[in-house]
Amino acid sequence: MATAPAKKASREDWHPADIKAALEKKGWTLRALGEHHGIRGNTLSHTFDRSYPINERRIADAIGVPVQEIWPSRYYPDGRPRQRGIRRTRLAIQSTPAHCQHNGKTQQVA
Repeated sequence: MATAPAKKASREDWHPADIKAALEKKGWTLRALGEHHGIRGNTLSHTFDRSYPINERRIADAIGVPVQEIWPSRYYPDGRPRQRGIRRTRLAIQSTPAHCQHNGKTQQVA
């Protein structure tokens, strides 16, 4: 009978099933954890598809491991989040067109 080779330490994100299993081992479900934090429905499950740093931290805290261990693609080894895409900063908002249409009226944007 062949044995599987030992699993190497990987820099891949945990599989959602592994995250759910780790939560269940600690006595949580995604829904119960969400309700505990005042979040309705299945909002925490969206964390598996897109980065939501506050929800990632909630899940990591419930499991008891650093967030960068669960999502190494989203965090640097020191725990700082990696920036993805364009962040909406004041500069980005200021670079919108000088006029915008709202309720059929053209308005000057300062």
